Amino acid sequence: MADEKQAKAIAKFVRIAPRKARIVIDLIRGKDVADAYAILKFTPKRGSGIIEKVLRSAVANAENNFDMDGNNLYVAACYVDGGPTLKRIQPRSRGQAFSILKHTSHITVIVKEKEAN
Repeated sequence: MADEKQAKAIAKFVRIAPRKARIVIDLIRGKDVADAYAILKFTPKRGSGIIEKVLRSAVANAENNFDMDGNNLYVAACYVDGGPTLKRIQPRSRGQAFSILKHTSHITVIVKEKEAN
């Protein structure tokens, strides 16, 4: 168990708020990769396409770098961390300026191979 192989993929500086991406990523945590693909395909949220891309990258890393079987993988861990916030200005009446915060995210997906029972 101590020498358990895992593969991961990270997407950094993605232009989606972490709060919105966490809604989607909570749906696939602990699921088989095939189930995770199906869930992401039919989830009508903007983050689902981005997270599916990161999941595909993690599976590709597992197959190519660690010789794992792609059909035997599950999502061991996945999380979204906040990235830097882009600060923008919205001009308003009477010379005022309101601030707009454009949030970014760092998305991490870790896949492992299921135990052979």
